[in-house]
Amino acid sequence: NKVGFEWERNNSQPWNISHEELVNFEKESGHARVPQNFPPNLSLGIWVNHQRQGYKKYLEDDLSSNMTADRIQLLNKVGFE
Repeated sequence: NKVGFEWERNNSQPWNISHEELVNFEKESGHARVPQNFPPNLSLGIWVNHQRQGYKKYLEDDLSSNMTADRIQLLNKVGFE
């Protein structure tokens, strides 16, 4: 937020764990296009949607984005769209 404090929801898991789930999804399915409503792993579908939103904000220089150049590089490695 404006004072620089990062809020973290109690029900969220670390970014790297969700990224690893995405990597596993890509290995199993041959692509990284996880639908937002993905019944086998609803949290992965929601996380992927948040990454898409964060990326758009990042491109617009929106300071509310939690996306970083390092995260973009990791997502690109698995063919994230």
